Amino acid sequence: MSQLLSPESSTRTADETPLPGTLPEALRAELIAFRRDLHMHPELGNQEFRTTAAIKARLEQAGLRPRALDCGTGLICDIHPRSTDGWDGFRPMLALRADIDALPIPDTKTVPYRSTVPDRAHACGHDVHTTTVLGAGLVLAELARTDRLPHSVRLIFQPAEEVLPGGATDAIESGALDGVGRIIAVHCDPRVDAGKIGLRPGPITSACDRLEITLAGAGGHTARPHLTTDLVTATAKLVTEVPALLSRRVDTRSGLALTWGRVVSGHACNVIPQHAELSGTVRCLDLAGWRAAPDLVHAAVDEIATLYGAKSEISYHRGVPPVVNEVSTTELLRDAMAVRRGPHALESTEQSLGGEDFSWYLEHVPGAMARLGVRSPGDHTPRDIHQGDFDADESAIAVGVELFTAAALLGTPS
Repeated sequence: MSQLLSPESSTRTADETPLPGTLPEALRAELIAFRRDLHMHPELGNQEFRTTAAIKARLEQAGLRPRALDCGTGLICDIHPRSTDGWDGFRPMLALRADIDALPIPDTKTVPYRSTVPDRAHACGHDVHTTTVLGAGLVLAELARTDRLPHSVRLIFQPAEEVLPGGATDAIESGALDGVGRIIAVHCDPRVDAGKIGLRPGPITSACDRLEITLAGAGGHTARPHLTTDLVTATAKLVTEVPALLSRRVDTRSGLALTWGRVVSGHACNVIPQHAELSGTVRCLDLAGWRAAPDLVHAAVDEIATLYGAKSEISYHRGVPPVVNEVSTTELLRDAMAVRRGPHALESTEQSLGGEDFSWYLEHVPGAMARLGVRSPGDHTPRDIHQGDFDADESAIAVGVELFTAAALLGTPS
């Protein structure tokens, strides 16, 4: 195996824990090339066969033994100290998690590594997440080989983050958290400069569920609405009144919000329809509000539909709870970044209204997610994820690798 560390640049903390030095240029170049290869070949959730094979091949080249998840894509890989043959069964592992799937949108960038797959793009940075965890795994494997890894670490490469309720549930069912005491992850943030991370203890994302409603009633002529179930009016009332009712039935600090994305009813201007469909998302800032949301939504919809004589069918699809960063794990990430890059590389971040299935892991073990800065310093153009022109400053890859490896060496899993 080629040398993965630059010992002359390595540092030590106050307790003399050895930390890896700066990544040599050869490894940086390899990781950038790996990320670009993933970017050119994006795969949707539960279809990441090429991506999984590429990760597996590189880990095996480093002498590791990755294991495929039961769902068919994604894998986990344990790295153990040289003095042990495997996990000792007692000291819990720290897990580093990456998501590997892409989005069903076209890549609109003009770059050499633009997506080669029509209407598919890594527009959320999962290719960067995957590469940082892979890079950290390569460094930690080298540390283990030279007897400098103090405890076992697990790499989790998870499929289908973009598919509700998320591939994290499949990974957990495949044993991804068996023996794990703490888990960490990063998410690309185009509002944070490359070279920095954003941290927040407590909720850092929101819950996101999906709601679908069908209404039915006796239609008729618009000249005689009193002889019909006026389904259009009932639909309009649902659109406006259900969100209003919810705002009065839960603590406003929960931030429970229903937003409609689709409303369909009728075909002619003088016919009251017999059928209507509504769909939208329910988002919430805290766990208590998220857990109460389904019952609250059902009750509000039933009240309005009954008032207008409409029959309702409600399909409430659980998505993901909010990611709630555990305080001590957030501090571990803060300490790791400060040791590697200095306190100037840290900034506070706000809670996002987006959802992230990393939250499912936190229902089982403590952990935290950091915002990985991917904006080129000096670029103040407003950018966002889930857009076809999304790209990352690739210097962020080395930052993520350093963050993960330092956290793995500094932290003692719960």
